[in-house]
Amino acid sequence: MTQPQTTTDAIAVALLGGGTVGSQVARILTEDADMLAAKAGAPLRLAGVAVRSKDRKRDVELPKDLYTTDAESLIDGADIVIELMGGIEPARTLIEQALRDGKAVVTGNKALLAQHGEELSAIAAEHGAQLSFEAAVAGAIPILRPLRDSLSGDRVTRVMGIANGTTNFILDRMDTAGADFADALAEAQELGYAEADPTADVEGHDAAAKVAILATLAFGADYSIDEVSCEGITQITAADSAAAADAGYVIKLLGIAERRTAEDGTEGAVLRVHPTMVPREHPLAAVRGAYNAVYVEAENAGELMFYGPGAGGPETASAVMGDVVSVAERLVRGGPARVRTSTSSLTALPAAEAHTSVMVVLTVDDAPGVLRRVAAVFEDHGVSIEALRQDSAAAEAEGAAQLRVVTHHARQRDLDATVEALRGLDVVRGVVSVVRVEGK
Repeated sequence: MTQPQTTTDAIAVALLGGGTVGSQVARILTEDADMLAAKAGAPLRLAGVAVRSKDRKRDVELPKDLYTTDAESLIDGADIVIELMGGIEPARTLIEQALRDGKAVVTGNKALLAQHGEELSAIAAEHGAQLSFEAAVAGAIPILRPLRDSLSGDRVTRVMGIANGTTNFILDRMDTAGADFADALAEAQELGYAEADPTADVEGHDAAAKVAILATLAFGADYSIDEVSCEGITQITAADSAAAADAGYVIKLLGIAERRTAEDGTEGAVLRVHPTMVPREHPLAAVRGAYNAVYVEAENAGELMFYGPGAGGPETASAVMGDVVSVAERLVRGGPARVRTSTSSLTALPAAEAHTSVMVVLTVDDAPGVLRRVAAVFEDHGVSIEALRQDSAAAEAEGAAQLRVVTHHARQRDLDATVEALRGLDVVRGVVSVVRVEGK
């Protein structure tokens, strides 16, 4: 195991990646050098920036001799390695190299951490190296340190949040302007909130990676993105948004990690991402545009919310530099690296074990006895109805009516069985939509 160093000499920082966030990190390291030195206790020296092409024009221009395509050599001469390349490879190999050499690593690579975080943490622990990743979730919002440190003496029961700015912008436009999904997505792309290929955002994969990381820190066990049930927003329509608004809700793409007990008595955690109706009075309902927010529930602290910009070069760079200064302070003082090890064996449970509510919109025959037969299906499956509204004018077919049913909390498997039974009921012409409800 590499022994921790103590130094007052300049601390060499290797930056892997010179894109939007990497450029801003380089800017902060150079422009704010005096402030950083005062906070860290020693100067932070940018040793170089590993890039694919040294000739590409960048947001922040640095001396040409700082750019290199030889990332391995740059790591060899560094005390701290910042990885902002993204993706799985070569980022994984380079981080492993740094950790095996006892280097401190700061990364914002949520996809890599969600797939291989347990392996990387084990390598860090074996070699006495520190792996920090505040920037991997919710941009500038300081959420990982509070989960790891501030709430370490408490029992976190639930983490629920808006962890993707692109989808929040789209759903916000659908709610406030009545836009349909395609138009709201096009606007997000025009404004730079969405990529040309928005799949990772709108299908929920980006949020799912963040849920895996949040759950790992909140519950002290190791989770991967494969254990997160994931559903995107591509099926949400303007009509869904309008129906939610009419019922006093707003639709958000929420990532949720919560402690649950399965039907067989197994204690575990359910991790899920899906479109969710949130009451207008809930704090998450007020999160607008491309902003993020994470809502934490703990046994003693109660309910906490962390809010702020969830993306952007300077914003995410702020989170990166917070980790860098923290690591640098340790190098100056000496002492062991802070390593993360599992503190619980809370297994990931199937999404069917979640407890939630749903709003089911049905097209039914407009005839006597229909409400009674529909209500009987809910009763037969042990699902209680909280609110029911019939609207004949909303149904497009003659002789039909639209029913909007909001349930009380029930186990997801029972809700799914209820909806499936409704599809087979002869008085039901179609299930228009099913959207979960949280925060009541």
